[in-house]
Amino acid sequence: MTIADIKSHMQGKMDQSLTAFKHNLTKIRTGRANPALLDTIHVEYYGSHVPLSQVANVSLLDARTISVQPWEKGMGAKIEKAIRESDLGLNPSNMGDLIRVPMPPMSEERRKEMTKVVRAEGEQSKIAIRNLRRDANEAIKKLVKDKEATEDEQKRAEAEIQKLTDRHVSDIDALVAGKEKEIMEV
Repeated sequence: MTIADIKSHMQGKMDQSLTAFKHNLTKIRTGRANPALLDTIHVEYYGSHVPLSQVANVSLLDARTISVQPWEKGMGAKIEKAIRESDLGLNPSNMGDLIRVPMPPMSEERRKEMTKVVRAEGEQSKIAIRNLRRDANEAIKKLVKDKEATEDEQKRAEAEIQKLTDRHVSDIDALVAGKEKEIMEV
């Protein structure tokens, strides 16, 4: 494995960590409705638990209401029950062939709690990025020890790895700040 291989592998892993963090942010509830909020909900469908998106059409009615339209008539009650029993604190109302999921306004205390959750998620992602940096630096040191790379190459590679790490950490900080702003605005 060469230094270029190590750097490209590490960058791919860092990009994956950033993508996972972005995905996790969509699940954190703000006062605004977001269909991705219901992605974690599973519904019983003929004896097995399947994601809500596989048994219904999930979309926005307005800024504060998500609509869930089951594809089969008998699924409405099961979907409503699954949403109600989730840990999201939502109270759906069944309108026959359409389930409305209004987003309750968030209290100031809940907003502060959600910003703490966002910061904690961000910190976990930064730790993952730093661990990838450490692993890459150790792999490069091993190449130098095995005489497959020079110390100059090691210094250059470590500087480039640090720049990549700094860029990913600043991206995470920007995402955290944006999500905090979104939580506090609504």
